[in-house]
Amino acid sequence: MWIAVLAAIAITAFVVVVSMNFHRPEKTVRHAVKHCHAIDDPQFALEMDAMLGPDVLEGNSITPLQNGDEIFPSMLQAIREARTSITFETYIYWSGDIGKEFADALKERAKAGIPVHVMLDWAGSEKMERKLLDELVDAGIEVEKYHPLRWYSIARLNNRTHRKLLVVDGRIGFTGGVGIADQWQGHAQDPDHWRDMHFRVEGPVVAQMQAGFMDNWIKSTGRVLHSDVYYPVLSPSGHDRMHLFVSSPAGGNASMHLMYLLAVAAAKKSIDLQAAYFIPDDIMVDALIAATTRGARIRLLVPDKHIDSRLVRMASRRTWGKLLGAGVEIYEYEKTMMHNKMLILDGLLVSVGSTNFDMRSFNLNDEASLNIYSKEFGRAMTQVMDDDLKGATRYTLEKWNQRSLLQKIGEILVRPFESQL
Repeated sequence: MWIAVLAAIAITAFVVVVSMNFHRPEKTVRHAVKHCHAIDDPQFALEMDAMLGPDVLEGNSITPLQNGDEIFPSMLQAIREARTSITFETYIYWSGDIGKEFADALKERAKAGIPVHVMLDWAGSEKMERKLLDELVDAGIEVEKYHPLRWYSIARLNNRTHRKLLVVDGRIGFTGGVGIADQWQGHAQDPDHWRDMHFRVEGPVVAQMQAGFMDNWIKSTGRVLHSDVYYPVLSPSGHDRMHLFVSSPAGGNASMHLMYLLAVAAAKKSIDLQAAYFIPDDIMVDALIAATTRGARIRLLVPDKHIDSRLVRMASRRTWGKLLGAGVEIYEYEKTMMHNKMLILDGLLVSVGSTNFDMRSFNLNDEASLNIYSKEFGRAMTQVMDDDLKGATRYTLEKWNQRSLLQKIGEILVRPFESQL
C-alpha cells in the first residue's frame, strides 16, 4: 500500500518537474502580426525600440568574419590585446585544439591582472574536460556554469543560455553562431569543418552587448560588474545603426519571436534567411506566406544531409509544403554543416547572433541578436547569401510531395517535441 502511494507521489513529482521544463514564456505571440509599414519607415524603428527595449544606436561599425579561419584569429587577437576586462559567454566550449588556444589566451590575460569572466552553459560545455576548466579557474578566471544540474534548479534545466557574446575592454564585441570547438576551424572545406559566421563590432552598441552578458552573470552569481572597466565611454566608430537585445524565458520574455514576426511583417521586397535549424511555428509560417503575397521574394538556406540533428531535419520538412506552394525558395547547403543564423529583410535590416529560427530559440533558450540597419551592410550580406547558394541545391515542391513514407511518419511522431529540438 505505502509503496504504491510513494511510487505515485514520485511519478507525479517527476511529471510536474518535466512539464515545468516545457513551459513557454508568459509573453508569447499567439496571433498574426499584420503588415502596417515597411522596413525603411521610421515607424518600424520606433516600434522596434518601444517593444523590444534597447534603443537603436548610431555610430557603430561591424566586420563580418567568415568561418574559423577568419573568426578565431580575430577573437583571439582581441583577447590577447585586452587591457581592462574580458567578458565571455558561450553555449559550446569543448576540449580540443581551439579550446586550448582560447584557454591559453584567457589565462595569460588573467595572470597579467586583467579581470576575466566566463559564462558557460552547463549542457553546452559538457565536452569540456575538467582539467581544462580547472586550468581556467587556477589562473584566476571567474568561470560560471549556467543552470547546472542541481536539485533546486531542476525546473530550469531545459532553459539554456545559447548566447554567444565576447566583449573586450568594454569596447570590442563579438557575436554570431560560432562555438568554441574544433568543428568550427578551417574554411568549411569538408564535412568535418562547419560553415559559420561571426561579427566584430565597435561603437556605442558594444555597451548593449556588455549588458547582455551581465544579464546572465547577475542571474548566476548575484554580483554586479560595473565601472569604466566594463562600461567605458564609447565614441562613434562608424555610421551603422544597431541595437542588441536579449531574450530569456526565465524573465517571461519572448522578444526574439516578436522581433522576427515584426520584421517579417514589415518586409515588402525580399527575405533572405540562413537557418541552421529551421522549425517555425504556424504563426511564423503564415507570416512568411503573407510576405510572399506582398511581393517579397523569400530565399531560405538550410543544411542538407550534413546536420548534427537528424530529428531537426525531419521536423523541419513538415512545413516546407505550404512554404514551397506559396513560392518560397528553399535551398539545401551540401558541402558541410551550415550553422549560419542570418536574416536579411529588404536589404535594409540584417539580424545576426545566436538565435535559430526555431521554437527552442524563441521560447526556451536565452538568446542574443544584433540588428544592423544599413543598406551597405545589407548589400554585403546579400552577396554572402548569393555565394552560399552556389554551394546549395534547390528543393522543389515536387520533391517534397515525393518524400518517403518514413519521412512522413517521422514528421508526425516528432511534432509534439518540435519545441525541444
